[in-house]
Amino acid sequence: MRIALDAMGGDYAPRNTVAGAVMALKEYPKIEKLFLTGDQSAVKKELQDGCSDGRIEIIHTTQVVGMNEHPVDAIRRKKDSSVSRAIDLVKRGDADAIVSAGHTGAMVAGTTIKLRTLEGVERPGICLLSSYRAQRLRAYRRGRKCRRPPGAHAPVCDHGNGASRSMCWGLKIRRWDLCRSAAKT
Repeated sequence: MRIALDAMGGDYAPRNTVAGAVMALKEYPKIEKLFLTGDQSAVKKELQDGCSDGRIEIIHTTQVVGMNEHPVDAIRRKKDSSVSRAIDLVKRGDADAIVSAGHTGAMVAGTTIKLRTLEGVERPGICLLSSYRAQRLRAYRRGRKCRRPPGAHAPVCDHGNGASRSMCWGLKIRRWDLCRSAAKT
């Protein structure tokens, strides 16, 4: 799997996002490529602490979406933001998934505007993976009015039952994983 990570998203970024990326690469050998989108010098500084994994590629960006910004306005105005460029990687087919700990509204708005939804999906779903007291927890924010698109093997989203796990493409990253609203089939 090829993943685009918004390295500038979230509290304490890029320090925590890059550290999490390095951990994921060590733990999940099926990650073929990890694109880190963000300020190149800041990301490189965080990688200097001993990571020389050839699967990492830094995509330099000059803008960041702030948590106080309106999601749609931020995506439209900040074309060179780390979240926008991560979405572009999926749109071009360079990456298979997008991960961000940043502005959830900007992520959802950006993927909806740039990638669109699958047929039959009106609103995207979000999957959050977390750990609590050594137990893995999954929380789902469901889109509404979702149904099985013609030819799909599973519902695109549901009401919290086991089928919604397929939205996350089987990737189990410890902290978080924002997924597009459908499983790859």
